[in-house]
Amino acid sequence: MVYTIHPLVLGTKVFDKSMMTYQHGQGQQYTIPIYAWLIKGGDKTILVDTGEMSPIQSREREAAIGGKIYTFEQALEKHGLTPADIDIVIHTHLHTDHCENDYKCENATFYVHEKELESIHDPHPLDYRYLSDYIDDIEENGQIEIVRQDQEIVPGIRVRHTPVHTRGGLTVYIETAKGTAVITGFCLIDENFNPPPEIRGMEMEVIPPGTHVDVYQAYDIMKEVRAGADILIPLHEPRFAAVESIG
Repeated sequence: MVYTIHPLVLGTKVFDKSMMTYQHGQGQQYTIPIYAWLIKGGDKTILVDTGEMSPIQSREREAAIGGKIYTFEQALEKHGLTPADIDIVIHTHLHTDHCENDYKCENATFYVHEKELESIHDPHPLDYRYLSDYIDDIEENGQIEIVRQDQEIVPGIRVRHTPVHTRGGLTVYIETAKGTAVITGFCLIDENFNPPPEIRGMEMEVIPPGTHVDVYQAYDIMKEVRAGADILIPLHEPRFAAVESIG
């Protein structure tokens, strides 16, 4: 089974670039897209994450990322879909900007790592990006499938536990006609995997994310993920905002 991946831009964030690139880019304002990723090719309609509920849709934000920003319904409508058509949602993690539209997917099964569920219900004070309100409905409806180990979700799509950005991050491996595409289970941009010369000159092969669980472990996992990808998709890379299809 081979698939294509379609980036859906469902919001943006503007912050200091070092939120993406650990100890690098301090003081530089940076805008990231917030995505859901629609996976086509099988007999199930699959999303990776569900994005923001009420995105800011402005010319300034769209110019910053080089692409159009949609609401969840608008983005799905482009592909002839509604939230009720979603069969499976795979969550990279449960920070708010990745799960705010979950409740709309009334027919979906949600794959979530057990440590993300622990975190969203009992977050550490340092990690303010969790809010359990966004998953209350799908929990009450019994829609969550808890992931406890690396596994295949459907033929040609599998997840790997990668505790880089959060304790329960899931990286998604998707077989395409152009090889294995990997959507990182942690919040990065291209530069994290391809550091500029001044960073490489420090003998650093990758830059961990600004928010991480263990920076040393994050570094090692990132190298492993990069090595296993034919197509590498950092979770917040702006260039995908102008891309219709990957793979």
